[in-house]
Amino acid sequence: MPSYRIEWLDDARADVRRIDRPTAMRIFDGILHYARTGGGDLRKLTGDFAGTSRLRVGDYRVLFTLEKDVMQILGVRHRSEAYR
Repeated sequence: MPSYRIEWLDDARADVRRIDRPTAMRIFDGILHYARTGGGDLRKLTGDFAGTSRLRVGDYRVLFTLEKDVMQILGVRHRSEAYR
């Protein structure tokens, strides 16, 4: 499993800023763990979100795409709002 370089879209950065600090740090740890090892609760999405994957970190979902060696973070949302 290759190591991924992490890129954040501006919307994703804004999403993380709205989350309390301890939860945001858990999300950062989850993203870093996946980028380094490929480990985590991952699911490839279908339908309107085809081509996107989600990483579950507690009650939050990290929506991202993988291209070559880049993990592009599209958004970080609470599970109740992640797929709307």
